[in-house]
Amino acid sequence: MGRTFIEMVIYKEDKLMSKVAFIFPGQGAQYVGMGKEFYELNDKAKVIYEEASQATGLDIESICFEENDDINITEYTQIAMLTTEVAMMQAVLDLGISPDATGGLSLGEYSALVASGVMDFSECAKVVRKRSIYMQDEVPAGQGGMAAILALDADKILEVCDKVDGIVGIANYNCPGQIAISGEKDAVLKASEMLKEAGAKRCVPLNVSGPFHSPMLKGAGEKLALELQSVTIHDIAVPYVSNVTGGFVKDKSEVKDLLAQQVSSSVKWIQCVEAMLADGVDTFIEIGPGRTLSSFVKKINKEVTIVNVDKYADLDKVKEVFGL
Repeated sequence: MGRTFIEMVIYKEDKLMSKVAFIFPGQGAQYVGMGKEFYELNDKAKVIYEEASQATGLDIESICFEENDDINITEYTQIAMLTTEVAMMQAVLDLGISPDATGGLSLGEYSALVASGVMDFSECAKVVRKRSIYMQDEVPAGQGGMAAILALDADKILEVCDKVDGIVGIANYNCPGQIAISGEKDAVLKASEMLKEAGAKRCVPLNVSGPFHSPMLKGAGEKLALELQSVTIHDIAVPYVSNVTGGFVKDKSEVKDLLAQQVSSSVKWIQCVEAMLADGVDTFIEIGPGRTLSSFVKKINKEVTIVNVDKYADLDKVKEVFGL
């Protein structure tokens, strides 16, 4: 049953008083066809795809919309995800909704940087293209690996990883009960066996091309730092959270160093969400393929409002949440 006029006015006033965060997923959520409806139905979204292709020299539309193998290869996945997320965001902004805070998981942090006004999209696209190549090439195929550890607390996971010979540690603090580890392939396998013995419900190997967010990628971060030297960083127009610290970035002078560190540092997504909650955010809009972050946020705090925008029809859900 629909709201009365008075109920709608009160509802909209309540929403105006709340804080809204735009959050963006990372690599792994991609699929062929992502963003196509936005490209076809929103002129601003279409421009984003065109800008990305021009900035990188790639046919981003084909990678995103046509059957191909490239979409799941890191050097193409990351730029495809960034472009799709920023394009989808244009349609949300067109509804008259703007964020009070932004954040993203790993690659998604770059979309958050664009949403926060910290980086121009074209320049961000060039950086992400370089980042993806550095990350893909840093560790030879087959030498690294990752696994999702279910139902075991972080302190216990760290304790076990410290006992394993070789490089292995926490890559992602996704949500309570789900933490990813990353490192040398044999060390990840050994850690997984020990974590099962320590009480983990499951240890699931991840189908990834490298040991992301582990010290093995430190060299990729150093290369990225050099690339970032010539990038223009603008004042932070909308507060955003860093994966490295799990908190809000205070000054634009910190941005480049944090992005370089992010490649080989743990992604503190739980802490990022907690920081936004502490800042008064009570409505999260996940913008991008899938609903992974919506699931994570719900496990961190069941009371908040969460809506994901993946298909064009999802904009109707956003309108309903905001009484538009």
